[in-house]
Amino acid sequence: MVSETKLKIAFPSKGRLRKDLEKLLRFKKIEFVEEGNERNYIAKLANQNDILIYFMGAKEIVTQLDEGNIHLGITGDDLVQEKILDSEEKVTSELTLDFGKADLVVAVPKIWLDVTTMADLDEISHVKRMNTSKRLKVATKYINLTNRFFSKCGVTDYRTVGSSGSTENAPFNGIADIIVDITSTGETLKANNLRILDDGLILKSSANIFKSKTIEWTKDLDLVSNQFLKSIS
Repeated sequence: MVSETKLKIAFPSKGRLRKDLEKLLRFKKIEFVEEGNERNYIAKLANQNDILIYFMGAKEIVTQLDEGNIHLGITGDDLVQEKILDSEEKVTSELTLDFGKADLVVAVPKIWLDVTTMADLDEISHVKRMNTSKRLKVATKYINLTNRFFSKCGVTDYRTVGSSGSTENAPFNGIADIIVDITSTGETLKANNLRILDDGLILKSSANIFKSKTIEWTKDLDLVSNQFLKSIS
């Protein structure tokens, strides 16, 4: 393996995460200079030649951390825990940032008045299976986290339905019975006549600076990494 000479850091390329990160960098007086790439995918920190910045989507950052192609990446811990099997062995959270905050929750239709807990959900899923021979359908983009949480709660009579669009619409459209999704304020859930179960919080997520454990590290790279983390904390 060829030893890396520069610290590779992935920044989010778009959306709220990038805007919030740029706000933090301005507050910390950290400037980055784009390298003239027409798609703005590469940059350097001003007055710091030992660091390369790559702009990527939040999911791509997770993939690159997992595969050991970058040293540090800024993304949500919901994506890390969903996308990386045995994430504790592949990455470590070096710094939790004060943005990108959202909760991953289990939400059911408001009209399900008798379903307020995961135990209630387990009961109603059994009733549905006995009466219709069909499993409860759960729409989500977070299949792995959903399966782990439902298993922990003893809920087994269900199946996940992958969601590629607005998950909150799934019960209304008849695609699923309930959902598991990220929410910041809960307003979108309310607008779609959904309600979070009392014990339906799966994960409190936020943006983190993650360190890859699958890429080669040297003492010099550790030093540069620690200096960057100190400057942004």
